[in-house]
Amino acid sequence: MSHLAASDQQHEACKAISAFTDCINESTLLDLAVRFSETYSSLARTSLDQFLVTPVTALPTGKENGKFLCIDVGGTNLRVGLIELVGDVDDAAKDGQARPSEKVRRSHDKSWPIGDHLKMDQAEDLFAWIGDCIAEVITEALDQVSASASAESPFGEELLLGITFSFPMAQKRLSEATLLPMGKGFAITSDLNLGKMLLHGYQRHLVEPLESGTNGLSEEKQSKKKRKLSRLPRIRIAAITNDTVATFASLAYAVKAAPNSRVAMGLIVGTGTNATVPMQLADLHPAKQDDLAHPENVETVVINTEWTINGTEKPLLDLNIKTPWDLTLDAQSDAPGFQPFEYMTSGRYLGEIVRLVFVDLVAKDPEAQLPSCLQKKNAIPTRFLSEIVARASDKILVHELARRYAPIDPTKSFWSPTRVKLLRDIAYAVQQRSSALIAAACVGLLDCVHDIRLDRQGQLELNGNGSGKEEEAEELVIAYAGGTISQYPEWLDTCQKWIDILVTMGSPTNASKRVVLKEALDGGIIGAGVLAGMTDDIA
Repeated sequence: MSHLAASDQQHEACKAISAFTDCINESTLLDLAVRFSETYSSLARTSLDQFLVTPVTALPTGKENGKFLCIDVGGTNLRVGLIELVGDVDDAAKDGQARPSEKVRRSHDKSWPIGDHLKMDQAEDLFAWIGDCIAEVITEALDQVSASASAESPFGEELLLGITFSFPMAQKRLSEATLLPMGKGFAITSDLNLGKMLLHGYQRHLVEPLESGTNGLSEEKQSKKKRKLSRLPRIRIAAITNDTVATFASLAYAVKAAPNSRVAMGLIVGTGTNATVPMQLADLHPAKQDDLAHPENVETVVINTEWTINGTEKPLLDLNIKTPWDLTLDAQSDAPGFQPFEYMTSGRYLGEIVRLVFVDLVAKDPEAQLPSCLQKKNAIPTRFLSEIVARASDKILVHELARRYAPIDPTKSFWSPTRVKLLRDIAYAVQQRSSALIAAACVGLLDCVHDIRLDRQGQLELNGNGSGKEEEAEELVIAYAGGTISQYPEWLDTCQKWIDILVTMGSPTNASKRVVLKEALDGGIIGAGVLAGMTDDIA
């Protein structure tokens, strides 16, 4: 390879990485945050597909209590567990905050990956599988107490169920929901009654499936199995919610807010991304009042923004933030144009962006023989980027790359130090952009709902530290969850850094504000239970 050819390739690599990093600066990100805010305000007033009203018109008091079965259906995994909310607890901690572990008791948590075959099957098959998982958890819980002195089921005849679905839905009541068009690789159609499908999937476990004399079981054993099945309680759906709403509710309940602190927003960055905020009903499309049971009694309602759908793409195009590889990924996705912001920021897609860039750059090397498996869509999972590419030593990374993406010619090494570094550099740039874009979206959304302010003039001037003391600042908490934000190295720190910068730069009036990302661990499960416990307040 000539020195000139190597120089040209290095130049092409720098150009590609710059396409992702050029937008990561104070001026562009603040401009983006302002544009996002204006876009969100417009969508709230005009769109019927985004900024969806939820039935959550009250916030947790922290006094909710009871035992609940909770499930969290995500884009990647299903979780099922039992939780008990104990309400207010006495806590002598000097910080005046109740420990989340004291307010929420959990048991029999189980998790299952949602296989691609389940995503592509008929809805009945998916929900039958979910029903099987629910029955498995309840049966294990019953088996654990079967040896106790009490012969009664600890759940009685009916168990209240809280459900978190990581998909858009239409709701008028907390216990009912209709599926809207969805992504994340699922083939389920919209207009599906989620609660009805789930109950049907579980219902078959309440009916004895055996026929006498057909399975080689004695009548005594069949009778014993029948009695065991009959122990399973009926379930009644108390709450169905979106994952961001559940995340928001879980942290608002579990952590007793100090007088100058409140949970202002819920954020998911995992397989997909979404956000939720409370909004004034007056700021929403008038038709959205029809989605509330008693709109005349409502001033503020928790909103499911669905901030990735195509209505939020314009600021990204206007500022020339989308790269050719983003456009390619969008065009080749299962739903082109449907979730353009998600395609640039969330875990389902970051690995594919990296692959597209890497393949394009390697193709410019006439001597390169690209491993055939790297030519396949989604060949580089985002988890591989976060767990291996971002963390491993060069030696381990080379070994893993050679194992996963073996060269076409086994006598020649494809993964040279230059190519390994190229892959790392691309992955880092894509991750940094994802964090920065989410930060700008968060700040824009908080401006949209008037929690902070972004001045439209003089917005590039740094505002200093303000006159208020740090301990007097109002803390606005963004409750977050999701594998990408939680597990990808530097993702969280980068996002928090840009939130701090943009809030400070946005307006001198923000000197008394602090916007802080705090993890709502297992928010999908806990939040579903919290909302199930709030039924009387919300109904």
